[in-house]
Amino acid sequence: MRWTRRGVTGDELEFVFVMTYGRSGSTLLMGLLNSIPGYLIRGENRHALRHLYEFHRSGLVERARVNPQNARESTHPWFGIHGFDEEASLRDIRRLVLETLLRPQRRTRVAGFKEIRWYDTDLANYVDFLRQVFPGARFVVNTRNLPDVAASAFWRHKDDALGRLEVIEERMLAVADDLGEAAYRVHYDDYQDDPGALRGLFEWLGEPFDEESIRKTLAVRHSVKARS
Repeated sequence: MRWTRRGVTGDELEFVFVMTYGRSGSTLLMGLLNSIPGYLIRGENRHALRHLYEFHRSGLVERARVNPQNARESTHPWFGIHGFDEEASLRDIRRLVLETLLRPQRRTRVAGFKEIRWYDTDLANYVDFLRQVFPGARFVVNTRNLPDVAASAFWRHKDDALGRLEVIEERMLAVADDLGEAAYRVHYDDYQDDPGALRGLFEWLGEPFDEESIRKTLAVRHSVKARS
């Protein structure tokens, strides 16, 4: 993929997305990824791409459901649906996300975002859609000790917080297993105070492991440091 808007010089972009849940240390992980020269990993967007997925999926489902000969008739209630263009939909969704959410800059090599709302039952299909929109996209799956997460202010007032988290994490890890080399798991409790625990992540990304830079990022207060 080549991107030429707002001063980006046409360099090929790669895409990395952080898959996690709330109070897992994902803001710290975002900071660690953004410490890599050329990385621009944006923050949460409240699952905005899920709406685009539903748009794209609806077009495909209804196009397949309706007889194309009938849909060509202007008197038919689904007139025109036969012409839903899958390739154009993916292309324009990609452009929309690039221009509005990711906004790569001149030196951006790797773009993406971190999100905490990967809880839908059809997660595997949604991730497949993201990989169609962003060919070659990779996913960093971030976990944390679930009882600690469930005890945070974000979760502790929700019904059966621990049980819900267990389901979410199990679903994410199943998708990560299916992705194979396109996914890599990190665990907050391993890397929060130990830069060495991230060496495998950097190798997977194909980036130099700069321990000094990582230590500096770990020393900066991120939202997880509040531990609430």
